[in-house]
Amino acid sequence: MQIAHIVVCMNTRTGKSAVVAAGAKNLGGLISTSLGARGVNVAVHYNSAGTRDAAEATAAEVEKAGARAITVQGDLTKPANVTALFDAAIDAFGGVDIAINTVGKVLRKPILETTEAEFDSMFDINAKAAYFFLQQAGARLNDNGSIVTIVTALLAAYTDGYSTYGGSKSPVEHFTRAASKEFGVRGINVNNVAPGPMDTPFFYPQETPERVEFHKSQAMGNRLTDIEDIAPLVVFLTGDGHWINGQTIFANGGYTTR
Repeated sequence: MQIAHIVVCMNTRTGKSAVVAAGAKNLGGLISTSLGARGVNVAVHYNSAGTRDAAEATAAEVEKAGARAITVQGDLTKPANVTALFDAAIDAFGGVDIAINTVGKVLRKPILETTEAEFDSMFDINAKAAYFFLQQAGARLNDNGSIVTIVTALLAAYTDGYSTYGGSKSPVEHFTRAASKEFGVRGINVNNVAPGPMDTPFFYPQETPERVEFHKSQAMGNRLTDIEDIAPLVVFLTGDGHWINGQTIFANGGYTTR
């Protein structure tokens, strides 16, 4: 019975479509290919020309799995580009059922040293882009769809250095709660996933080797969060976990909790 249930859940994804913001590589890339393996068509978003090759490789993996894929470039701090991303997905697939936002920027810097330009950049990328992504997803998704935003486990941390990173991710919790109420009438669930420090190229430039070891020591297994820890949870929220709504789920091996 359990095996049959799994087969049914997997098959119901075939023909559905997703937008994955920053979906070319690292966590976004794995989410894109994981959805593709379940028959979901994917619009793989990437920000800059330097990521085009990775986006095309990820799209090729989605198509190899039997789903359809397109790549879409755009700076999502500009709301018009968020609109264009959803336009492209709907033009290609006829509709969108799933919207995943993995866009983010990390900065570790004391408050006394943070510039106005750094503050503006962090809030544009982590808060403004997230808000207008939610707005477009709510306006454009088919009924009974799913929206997931990647935030950070630092939302539950008492620490120094990450005032603009944690600070610019924290508004997304309220955005998500409001969106889950507003969009829930159409059966759209809206959630956040909060990973611990992830073993990706974005993390290491912000930390000393000693602090990397400290971060590892705070989680199970004395390790950082892997993208493989997070992608299955995101996929679950868009399928069997659809009844979960308005939540921020901390997935970090116990690095932080609340």
